[in-house]
Amino acid sequence: MATEEKNVKKKQLRLQPKKDKKPKEKRAKSTRRRLIPIWLRILLVLVLSAAALALGLMIGYGIIGDGDPLDALSWSTWQHIINIVTGETE
Repeated sequence: MATEEKNVKKKQLRLQPKKDKKPKEKRAKSTRRRLIPIWLRILLVLVLSAAALALGLMIGYGIIGDGDPLDALSWSTWQHIINIVTGETE
């Protein structure tokens, strides 16, 4: 009989909500301050992409193509390439 009473008490203890524990303290949400703002990140990506494009053009035209690297950035070179592609003659 004593073991049955112990089992019943254990079941009752399991079913009771535990109120002895203190509720966890909620941390105040802190706002995260970004070191580099999003608009500056976008601007950096655009500038670095343009620089990589220009560098790639200069390497491709100057080193691989045996031309002057600065000619890859001149408008007359691109106009000549456009004329070749479209089939226009001067």
